[in-house]
Amino acid sequence: MDIDLNADLGEGFGPWRMGEDEALLDVLSSANVACGFHAGDPVIMDRTVRQALARGVDIGAHVGFPDLQGFGRRPMQIDVQELAAHVVYQLGALAGLAHAAGHRMTHMSFHGALGNMAAADAALAEPLVAAVAAFDPTLIVSTSASRAIEGAATKHRLRTGITFLADRACGDDGLLVPRKLPDAVIHDKARVLGRVRQLLEDGTVTSYSGRRLQMRVNSILLHGDTPGALELARTVRAAILASSARVVPLSRQLA
Repeated sequence: MDIDLNADLGEGFGPWRMGEDEALLDVLSSANVACGFHAGDPVIMDRTVRQALARGVDIGAHVGFPDLQGFGRRPMQIDVQELAAHVVYQLGALAGLAHAAGHRMTHMSFHGALGNMAAADAALAEPLVAAVAAFDPTLIVSTSASRAIEGAATKHRLRTGITFLADRACGDDGLLVPRKLPDAVIHDKARVLGRVRQLLEDGTVTSYSGRRLQMRVNSILLHGDTPGALELARTVRAAILASSARVVPLSRQLA
């Protein structure tokens, strides 16, 4: 079994740092890089791309709402065509910096509230995924389990990599539950590790209500802004290797 180990990186702004990105890059096989809308800026993006390249780590664009103050976690009512343009803008920014550094962008994912809204609404997912396909049909769409996003990707002939968010609870439909719910974000290291081991051992995850769900997964994601993310990433990587699986980025799994 091959599994990608991924985290959201580059989520600082100006002189403010978020997380231990450089150390995490020594553990990960791929990274989702903030593209300046919910976090990040050109300098942070460039630095993250070059650090990833030096370690052989894949990079993808982590695109979100234009909401620096709210970290992209607040729903926004924006015209769909305008949102599609925002998606392409962010993809282009990271792709350009990657090209200049001699790296390449292999995948993309939707961040925060934008990702949650697209995952639950096929009418929103379709034009946004269409914009990704128009920009670069070779990109992989990295997403948590979502019929809306997966269906749109299939329609537009894009590959999908299904991601298990180890530190986020999901509902019985596989979609992430709102962060406002108790324990929606799982901070206890032992619980996160237990969820990872369950996934590796029998291909299931336990939903917020306690239901056991079958889940086909290509990637395990950790949030780089979560306290203790580095130690947790090392522990999760060790659990993957102990299960006889290999840590392999999406671009190699889905080649």
